[in-house]
Amino acid sequence: MTVRDLRYFGDPVLKTVADPVTTFDRTTKALVDDLLDTVDLPGRAGLAAPQIGVGLRAFSYRVDDAVGYVLNPVLVEVSEETHLLDEGCLSVPELSFPTERARRAVVRGVDLDNEPVTVEGTGVLAQCLQHEVDHLDGVLYLDRLTTERRRQAFREARRHDWFWSV
Repeated sequence: MTVRDLRYFGDPVLKTVADPVTTFDRTTKALVDDLLDTVDLPGRAGLAAPQIGVGLRAFSYRVDDAVGYVLNPVLVEVSEETHLLDEGCLSVPELSFPTERARRAVVRGVDLDNEPVTVEGTGVLAQCLQHEVDHLDGVLYLDRLTTERRRQAFREARRHDWFWSV
């Protein structure tokens, strides 16, 4: 089991669009294993490859009984109905803010055999799917906050020793 170190808010890798996975070999399998091992710790729901410093389009998730990963995920459907949920992030620890997300989301991508995979979720799983695809697009949940909440989040983040100042 390999639990990888996390990258934190301020690290440029978190604001960079991830590249597609183009090879499906032992290296890619090792990345998926690391993503699954790292998300397996208590209190974690999802983990995108950039959060462990890898600029590839891959993420893992563990929400209730739903556990898995997706390579080259694309958010293909979200419900029009949204809700405001407290949202946090492993790369912005100790902070959470109300964030508007679609109640239902569908992601399509591929598995380690480059075979199609679809993950559909509601509630927390939908929130996780949207959050992780955002990471792969260089978007943090903080970017989705209202202007005032975003200012508050940035102020609070800068006070923490994990903040990666550039």
